[in-house]
Amino acid sequence: MITYENDHYLTRNTGVAFLARVFPSFFFYFHLILIIFQASRKAQKGRYNGKKWIRSSYDVMRKLEAIGLKVDIKGIENVKKVEGPLVIVGNHMSMMETLLLPVMIQPEKDVTFVIKESLLNYPVFKHVIRSRNPVAVTRTNPRQDLKTVMSEGVDRLDSNVSVIVFPQTTRAATFDPAQMSSIGVKLAKKAGVPVVPLALKTDAWENGKQLKDFGRINVNKTAYFSFGEPMSVTGKGGSEQQAVNDFITTHHALWNDAE
Repeated sequence: MITYENDHYLTRNTGVAFLARVFPSFFFYFHLILIIFQASRKAQKGRYNGKKWIRSSYDVMRKLEAIGLKVDIKGIENVKKVEGPLVIVGNHMSMMETLLLPVMIQPEKDVTFVIKESLLNYPVFKHVIRSRNPVAVTRTNPRQDLKTVMSEGVDRLDSNVSVIVFPQTTRAATFDPAQMSSIGVKLAKKAGVPVVPLALKTDAWENGKQLKDFGRINVNKTAYFSFGEPMSVTGKGGSEQQAVNDFITTHHALWNDAE
């Protein structure tokens, strides 16, 4: 679906339609709702598989690009080079990564997310996310969440399904390493699979005032995604967790300078 050049994808300037230019957020959300409703209907009928998930994710990305947002993706070869499943550990900024990561990763490996339990009851979208067999955690009980991820996460990985983990307590517009738990690294250690760090910057999708997930889309910003080299977890995983944090911190500094 995505065509990379030298392991890099960057949205090309293809022009923006009049309505998309004047009302970018409205234009995008109108199409997003249609995409989610269509996906939900298929999921309720048991017809929403990995290929359809890729298609939906790609459609969302194209609608973001249609309003003038640029998407920059690097390092997908680091996912491809791993034989078997892996754990992807990244920071979390907005709904954008939840919707766009499938088109990047699912074509290479079956994948699912560690998500908040509340998403399983999200109107309409719940049917889509449930169809992907995610690992659901409370985000309020760290001890129970660890047990859930260690049990269900290992189950997914043993079934050759890779797992995306956002170890922060909540989404954040800036990256603070102190908010990153080591739950993703611990999962990789227990399952005996590599960790791939993921740095992303998706604050172009702003938080909404009334509904957090439906804020303004700032087309003057670029959405960045960068995947790092896979790492085997040794010892207690402290050095690997530090490497993940350093990877994200370094990329955020570069991206902030670019903007």
